[in-house]
Amino acid sequence: MLQASKADETAASGRLSSVRPALEGEKRDGGVRLVASGDWLSRTVGEMEGLLAETARSNLGGSVVLDCSKVGRIDTAGAFVLERLTQDLSADGRRVELAGVPNRNAALFSAVRAAMAKQQPPERPARRNLLLALFASVGGGVYGVRDEAVSALNIIGGAIYGAGNRLAGRTQRRPAAIFNQLDQMGVKAIPIIVLITFLIGGIIAQQGAFQLRRFGGEVYAVNLVGILVLREIGVLLTAIMIAGRSGSAITAELGSMKMREEIDALHVIGLNPIGVLVFPRLLALAIALPLLTVLANLSALLGGMLTLKLYSGISIANYLQGIQNSVDLFTVFSGLIKAPFMAVVIGIVGAAEGMKVGGSAESLGLRVTASVVKSIFLVIVMDGLFAIFYASIGL
Repeated sequence: MLQASKADETAASGRLSSVRPALEGEKRDGGVRLVASGDWLSRTVGEMEGLLAETARSNLGGSVVLDCSKVGRIDTAGAFVLERLTQDLSADGRRVELAGVPNRNAALFSAVRAAMAKQQPPERPARRNLLLALFASVGGGVYGVRDEAVSALNIIGGAIYGAGNRLAGRTQRRPAAIFNQLDQMGVKAIPIIVLITFLIGGIIAQQGAFQLRRFGGEVYAVNLVGILVLREIGVLLTAIMIAGRSGSAITAELGSMKMREEIDALHVIGLNPIGVLVFPRLLALAIALPLLTVLANLSALLGGMLTLKLYSGISIANYLQGIQNSVDLFTVFSGLIKAPFMAVVIGIVGAAEGMKVGGSAESLGLRVTASVVKSIFLVIVMDGLFAIFYASIGL
């Protein structure tokens, strides 16, 4: 270590003075040897920035040795600039060796080297073959569908297990929870569903009468409204609105409980969260959606009746007679049969997405959005599958 004179050992402030750092180069053994000396401290290395940058840009050949044996005191800043010089010199493919580091400073250099390695930006991925990327995306989608199916089966199994425990008397029956969910998902949804289906029924009637008028079959708009509303539109609109209203609420409620660790608390006290939280919601949806579908059908038929009376002059008696002639018992129940299945799908998707919520508000928002999108998509797919099934059996 360099020895300073007594005059230099103490400064006016009472602390040890610093020997100015230096960097000298000499050619040796076909390469260049850079010898660092002096004190490489945070208050002294600033004046070396220009010299270090010029050294890194210089043509020093294919082999460089950075000798630190003559370095006096050194701190994190000094180790950083020396390590950075080593990396800058090796960037052109030359072989660079850091030598002469005392044992007492080896740990400091290792820590700085590790920290600099973490700060390195990730390498740009190599350009992949487009065909391989397509297959990879398809495979990832298949695995995603598998994970979604496993999550849905877990929700179904937990709900059935919770229902079995209640029926067997192993857990307390809580009808209040079911009635509360019926009130939230069913009773409070009546105004918006009745209003929307009333307007949709009127629009269908007006457009049907307008298009059939040119063929002289305006009276058959009654048949169009009755069959279309009872078979498809009533249950589909109701399910979509329930998916947006109640499905998102299920995800938000369960997600908030997950964020506040209330679901983990249920695990700790030995309760099944799916049986306690999800089963009442699934049962309430399965009960409420068919009942709401009945109200939606009546509201849509009423909207069609008033529209045809005002727009086409079809009397209420003729409208009711046309509904009676065109609608049979199967037409009435073909839509209602879909309602419980759609309700279960909405509840499962909402619960599954709620259980996936992480610890941030962003995660909650993403899961609520995913719940609504997936529920509406699956409801429409299920309606199409029912339509195919009815057509295949001739109904």
